[in-house]
Parts: sequence; C-alpha cells; structure tokens
Amino acid sequence: MRQKQEIRFCDLQQPLDDEYEISNEIQDRCKELILGDDQLKEVMKRLTDDINKGLGKKTHADAIVKCFVTYVQDLPNGTEKGKFLALDLGGTNFRVLLIELGDNHFEMKSKIFAIPQHIMLGSGEQLFDHIADCLAKFMKEEKVQKEKLPLGFTFSFPLQQLGLTRGMLERWTKGFNCSGVIGQDVVQLLKDAIARRGDIQISVMAILNDSTGTLMSCAWVERKCRIGVITGTGTNACYVEKQKNAELFDGQDNGSGKVLINTEWGAFGDDGQLDFVRTEYDRDIDEHSINPGKQLHEKMISGMYMGELARLVLQKLTKEGLLFNGKGSDPLFTRQRFYTKYVSEIENEPHGTYNNCRQILEELGIKHASEQDCVNVRYVCECVSRRAAHLVSAGIACLLNKMDDPTVTVGIDGSVYRYHPHFHNLMVAKISNLVNKHIKFNLMLSDDGSGRGAALVAAVASRK
Repeated sequence: MRQKQEIRFCDLQQPLDDEYEISNEIQDRCKELILGDDQLKEVMKRLTDDINKGLGKKTHADAIVKCFVTYVQDLPNGTEKGKFLALDLGGTNFRVLLIELGDNHFEMKSKIFAIPQHIMLGSGEQLFDHIADCLAKFMKEEKVQKEKLPLGFTFSFPLQQLGLTRGMLERWTKGFNCSGVIGQDVVQLLKDAIARRGDIQISVMAILNDSTGTLMSCAWVERKCRIGVITGTGTNACYVEKQKNAELFDGQDNGSGKVLINTEWGAFGDDGQLDFVRTEYDRDIDEHSINPGKQLHEKMISGMYMGELARLVLQKLTKEGLLFNGKGSDPLFTRQRFYTKYVSEIENEPHGTYNNCRQILEELGIKHASEQDCVNVRYVCECVSRRAAHLVSAGIACLLNKMDDPTVTVGIDGSVYRYHPHFHNLMVAKISNLVNKHIKFNLMLSDDGSGRGAALVAAVASRK
C-alpha cells in the first residue's frame, strides 16, 4: 500500500524546497499546460455563450453544450418519507440501492454489479436485460420483490429529456456503445426489460444523470446547494435555472419557477472553442479515443484521460532526453499504462519524498530514475492535474456568475475530486479568483450523489 497523507499543495510557480529544482527545460516544455487567469476567463466567456445557446429555443438544435431540461423543479425539503429504489448506471459498474427516508432518518442498502465488456459493446436489449436481472436479484435479497416501489434511475449519459420519466439517449460516452439505444427512450427500455421478466414491479418516477443526483443529494443536507458537478470518469454539471430562461421547458410550473438544467459541458469545445488551450497531448488523446472529436472538454479534465495525458508528456520528455537519460521502457511507451491513480499517488507525498514515485516508475520498468527525474515526473503530474482543476473551476465560476445568487453550495462527486490530494484546494483558490466578488460559495463533497440523489428525485416526485 503506497503512502497516503494530507499535505499542502505547493504552488507550481514557486521553487520547491527540495535540494533539486524542476529543470528549466521541463518547465519550458510544460508551459502550455499551465492556464493563466486571462485564458480561464476567456474559457468562461465562451462557455457562458454556449450555455445560453443550449437554453435558447432557436439555438438549441445547433448548440454544442446542450443544456437539457431535466424537468426536476423542486429540491428536497426534508418531508420525504418512505422506501425508494435507485439504479445508478454511469460506468463499468452499476449499483442498485434501497433507501428508506423518515423524520431525520436515512437508511441505505446497496449492491454493486459489474457490466462486462461484451455487454457494454453489445445490444441495448442485452444491457437492459442485465440491469433488470440485477435489480430483481437485489430486490429478492432485500425481500422487497412483492412491493411496488418508486424508483429513480441515474443514467449518466447525454439524454434529451421529454419529461421527468422520458429520456432519449443522444450518444454513448465512457466506453459504452450498445446498439439500438441512441434516439430511444431509456426508461421504456428499462420497463420493457422488467416486463420481459415478469417477476418484479417498480414505478419509475424519474430519470436523471449523476450531476443532477449530486445536486439533489447535497441539497437534502445543505439547502443552499444549487450546482452539482461530476469530476470522475467523465465530467458534467447541472444547476438551478429560472424556467423563463430555459426556453425548451414545456412543463407546468409546480410553483418554484425554477428547473434543473443538465449542461452536458463535457462536449464544450467540440466545435473548436477550446482549441486555443488544447495541446498536442490533447489532440493525441482525442485521435486515439473511441469518440474522436467528441467530449473535448471532458478529455482535458476527467479521470478517464488524466493518467494518459501525463504519460504522453513523460513519453515525449523521455524521447527528447530530458527524463531518465533518454531511456524509457515498453510500459511507459504503451498507451493507457500510466493510470490516473498514479498521478494522485505521486502528488500525495511531501515534496522531497519520492517513495511512491519510485515504486510506480519501477512498476513501469524504470529502475534507473534519479532524484531529479522524480522531481520532474511529479511536476508533470502537477501540471496535468492542476490544469484539470482549473478548467472545472472556470466552469463552476461561470455557473455561479450566471446564477448570481449571493450564497451557493456546489455539490461535487467523482473519483478525481474525491481522491486527488489537492483538487479541492486548487478549485477553492481558483474559483475565488474567477467568481464575481459579491458571490460566496462553498464546495461540498457529495455523499453518494448518483445513488442517493436518484432516490431523492423519486422521493420528491412522490411527494406531490
């Protein structure tokens, strides 16, 4: 088990307190990975324009940042009671949850199920039959198979919602490519799979994605939560918008005058708006991905790509003779072999301590790394993760400024935010620089947004 401890982030602009400093050549090569506030403010301006296009009736069809209406109008208020199921599908694993809510009472049981690669790339019918099978097994284990329970379905892929319980898949992301699902109502596909079995009954109350779930989960605890962000395998954000600004909202106002908007900001930049900050490494990642030209913002931020971004930089610096005396290794030069968790582990040690770094390099077949090499490898990891944190910060500051509420809590979930040792501090500092000065904000780690959040959406829908 590699060392894990809380440490203060060292500013990249400051010289390290080590005997060794980052070499000038390495700093020079990594300059393009460091975004200044002027560049980030330009990112914010362009993202704001794209969000407004997504919200507009006349501009939505051609908008890159789709800003889908979720039809969720109300946040939890503490009066929700009963048993609720949740399904959480958004990666290579999915979860089934049973949640019981009462007066100041919350009980949750859950089980994780794997989705094999052949199902991720098979037919839609196979996928939903697998989900229904796992749901039935869970309900039987929890002895609720005879009850008809309300269910919230977290489906963390780009959806066009036509109602609280109708959502058409726009496109697959995160390694999925099931046939026969794009353009279809995924709630109906789930209902059909359950009907084919005939052994359980559920009432689907809502479909949502993980950013909406994160917002709802945090709002149950902290009533001022108005933004939900995911920074994990993928990245996305949702926020509370005035119904009058969401021109595609065609539901009946329940009284709040608000509606949650699923931005799908992972696609930001797909039309070239981020080209001014993208690097050769970003282009390489994109060219070798399963969805070239898509989700370009996400590919600069998320955990699915962060390790590979760092590896591409390390590979180039090694081949230029600036690392490891120019002697690399087959694993270092192999795609996807430098994992995102390595970035966190390397940055998790105090400066001047390189046990994790040496162990990781040895795993990659590099046993001849010097102390200077370790300093430089850490710097590369810092540049990549810091840029990701700053891009997420620019997105959050953009939403805070757009909403213009005086005090907002931002709920955040996802493995990168949760496990990277400095992501939170980097984001607090950068959002403070970028947000309008009269706005106060707080970042809150979501407690199981996609699971508990789905059940809470179902609970709020059942409240009516």
